[in-house]
Amino acid sequence: MKEDQATAAPDSAEKPHHRLPGDLPKEEELARMIRVDQAGEYGARRIYEGQLAVMGRNHPNAATVKHMHEQELRHLETFDRLVCERRIRPTALQPIWHVAGFALGAATALMGDKAAMACTVAVEEVIDEHYAEQSARLEDDESDLRDTIEEFRAEELEHRDTALEHGAAQAPGYEVLSAAIKTGSRLAIWLSQRV
Repeated sequence: MKEDQATAAPDSAEKPHHRLPGDLPKEEELARMIRVDQAGEYGARRIYEGQLAVMGRNHPNAATVKHMHEQELRHLETFDRLVCERRIRPTALQPIWHVAGFALGAATALMGDKAAMACTVAVEEVIDEHYAEQSARLEDDESDLRDTIEEFRAEELEHRDTALEHGAAQAPGYEVLSAAIKTGSRLAIWLSQRV
């Protein structure tokens, strides 16, 4: 028996999330998670659509951006389905994210290839943090949702790495551009959870 205990991975046992006074009820916390994830994937779709509109089909990076866009569409379809199945109210801010996402994508593409890729890096780094936090909070009764989030998180990190390989860090004003996009992304997350 000691041998079995010794061979088990120390972090393989799930640690339950202990609810604290003032925490949202579990159902509301889950609704916020799915609401914001649906909004985030919608915004990501619009960012890539803005970039593709500026780049055009024959741009050297168009195939790369199109691949990322297709993955975001699949993520969005999953969260659209979950919103319907669980009867969760989508964010009321979706019309804003429709315009803001496209504008961010188009503006960074107009700034150049590296700025468009810097946008991807900034957004995906925020999404990575966000998904990691959600995954850690989900209990075993939501293992399917946790697995979905982890799968999508891995694809978002793939997008970040691809963008870095395409010279994102060499974008003019990279640090300032990245910080501004990250701040906007975090604000969008906070608002979409609540509104």
